[in-house]
Amino acid sequence: MNRRLLLGAAAAAAPAALAAPALAQANPEVRWRLASAFPRNLDVLYGTGDRIAQRVAQLTDNRFQIRFFAAGEIVPGLQVLDAVQAGTIEAGHTPVYYYTGKDPAFAFFTALPFGLNARQNMAWLTQGGGGELAAELFKDYNIVGFPAGDTGAQMGGWFRSEIKSIDDLKGLKFRVAGLAGEIFRRMGAVPTQIAAADIYPSLERGTLDAVEFVGPHDDEKLGFVRVAKFYYAPGFWEAGAHLHLLVNQAAFESLPPAYKAALEVSCGEANADMLARYDHLNPQALRRLVSAGAQLRFWPRDIMQAAWKEAHALYDEMSAKNERFKKVWTAYRAYRDEEYQWFRVAESSFDNFAFPEAARRG
Repeated sequence: MNRRLLLGAAAAAAPAALAAPALAQANPEVRWRLASAFPRNLDVLYGTGDRIAQRVAQLTDNRFQIRFFAAGEIVPGLQVLDAVQAGTIEAGHTPVYYYTGKDPAFAFFTALPFGLNARQNMAWLTQGGGGELAAELFKDYNIVGFPAGDTGAQMGGWFRSEIKSIDDLKGLKFRVAGLAGEIFRRMGAVPTQIAAADIYPSLERGTLDAVEFVGPHDDEKLGFVRVAKFYYAPGFWEAGAHLHLLVNQAAFESLPPAYKAALEVSCGEANADMLARYDHLNPQALRRLVSAGAQLRFWPRDIMQAAWKEAHALYDEMSAKNERFKKVWTAYRAYRDEEYQWFRVAESSFDNFAFPEAARRG
């Protein structure tokens, strides 16, 4: 055999042999655990985290594998942030307003009563400085956060009895999340926050008089219509409710740049995907719920006006006590008010004509 041919083949093979270990070193195999705040039967909320994990694997040629767990499997639903902060797990998928007990400023990055809707919230987080304010807060808890889904405007909840005036809220035991609980407390209700899996049993036993969760698609799955018939709108405390993928700071910093990018891309896709799913599924579910006996109601005006007043009084009080809350509220309110003015011009004027006209004409 020609010796020069052998030498040439060896020389050609050498770069390939060297490249394989180098490639493996640049793109190592990484194994993470990711916990959801939600049970498996909530296919959109739980499923969005699962889709993020699958997409990350796809974008990294399966070298970055994230094992996904439902609420309660390795971490209770309301302890996801704590587990990520401690490094017990590398990541979690949750609304961060579950943690307003740690710092009320967390509310801004999921939903604030009478705050931004889904589109406005995403604009604030990505374009209006909200993301930088979130990063400041998250850093104190040893985490990095990526916006990762939104429910859109939510419903106002399920009630055993009709709510005709603010007096009907007195003593009402109401499952409600975030700062909305404090607003209802100020209006006379008795709010509580419990995980998704515990809501139905509490309502069925009478431990609760009313519950709110998300909207028709999820509420139908949780079976609320079987034990409470009055279904209220809107969820004025959640004009849009944003979820985040929370990542342990050290775990994130240890990732190669390509894997960090895969996380960011996957979460960006999740934002659009979750909202589209809810916009598609909720109308169908609402029709089924009404057929099953749900009685659709809208909040009396006196309750809406009282809630607006109490919400803004609460924000002023919190600002006086909490410098971070004051900083974020000042920025958020200016952004919200400008967005509201713009949406009144185009979005609201269209909606207020077209939606009733379509209903009238059939």
